[in-house]
Amino acid sequence: MTALDQIAIATDQRSPSRAWRKLKANKGAIAGLGIIAFFAIVATAAPLLPIPDPNATSWSAIRKAPSAAHWLGTDDIGRDILSRMVWGAQASLMAGVFSVAIAVVIGVPFGLISGYFGGWTDQIISRVTEAFLAMPFLITAIALAAFLGPSLTNAMIAIGLSAMPIFVRLTRGQVLAVKTEEYVEGARSIGLRHFSIISRYILPNVFAPILVQATLTIATAIIAEASLSFLGLGQQPPAPSWGSMLNVAKNFLSQAPWMAMWPGAAIFLVVIGFNLLGDGLRDALDPREA
Repeated sequence: MTALDQIAIATDQRSPSRAWRKLKANKGAIAGLGIIAFFAIVATAAPLLPIPDPNATSWSAIRKAPSAAHWLGTDDIGRDILSRMVWGAQASLMAGVFSVAIAVVIGVPFGLISGYFGGWTDQIISRVTEAFLAMPFLITAIALAAFLGPSLTNAMIAIGLSAMPIFVRLTRGQVLAVKTEEYVEGARSIGLRHFSIISRYILPNVFAPILVQATLTIATAIIAEASLSFLGLGQQPPAPSWGSMLNVAKNFLSQAPWMAMWPGAAIFLVVIGFNLLGDGLRDALDPREA
């Protein structure tokens, strides 16, 4: 077999159409995708929906229970909870997606370099990664958010940097397994540059586990954003956020339990949705599955 034949060998990665068929057959994954799609549509359509201003107060409607006027009730200063839930979905989904995007954009290249080149480069990157992984994810995110200052943007950066070591380690492990395959050796033997080998033959074949991990990490990032907002390090008042809504609601659990119930349920559903979708993607993209 020639080097060119080795490069042409198909890898373990499944075709998109076959993976999609397997994903559609997974009821849990489809349910998760439906939950995510619902919240994404609601968040995107927030400016078009016939709901009140999320920051509009009404001193005659303080802590009112759910009713025809306010479907999910009102909060401690008379703001409509449904409106704040809808607008708060933007902050949570943005935090989840953009935080993971930061982690992937920074972590994957370092993982590729570490796994492919090895040697002292691998040693330095691995030791730094292990140092980050030795610290709990949420503690690291809180420390970085406190250092950067309270805002949604800084919270996303803090969460992304805290999640980055996960992708460095995952990518490095996948590259170590792939770089010894015959098609990679064939690419080396015909004189392809390192960048071409990494971008054309290694990265596409380690993409599937990275995609699965990214989907699952979005759920973790949403919880982290809610935690930072709860602590006052994320989305700043009066802008709505599910985490900050829970922070206010904790003072009125006995008088107005609906203030905590709705944002808590939303966080639960979105996290479940991403976890179900991530599990479905893992099964659909698993090369060992028939």
